[in-house]
Amino acid sequence: QVQLVESGGGLVQPGGSLRLSCAVSGSFFSIEDMGWYRQAPGKQRELVAAITSGGSTNYADSVKGRFTISRDNAKNTVYLQMNSLKPEDTAVYYCNLHGSRWYLGNLNDFSSWGQGTQVTVSS
Repeated sequence: QVQLVESGGGLVQPGGSLRLSCAVSGSFFSIEDMGWYRQAPGKQRELVAAITSGGSTNYADSVKGRFTISRDNAKNTVYLQMNSLKPEDTAVYYCNLHGSRWYLGNLNDFSSWGQGTQVTVSS
């Protein structure tokens, strides 16, 4: 079983900053891609930022230049530094990963989600 635990969400004023963390625990062989998604009320979940095991990153156009994704492979943790926050960044933010794990003697791909953390940007 793989668990993802997010932290760092909260209420912040427009222009402020937050840093989200997602710690991965459990049994797995490797973690490949990790990412942050968000879902605002009445909207579909969307990709915010992603990072590969090699450190390559990609961002949604709406957050480029404001958000930075990073990971600490030794700690199995991914971060999302969010600066210059806007009210439209308000959403539940979810951590996601793709990796591989052993199951019944076979190495299988898997994907897991965190429980989500609320980010509210409001004055």
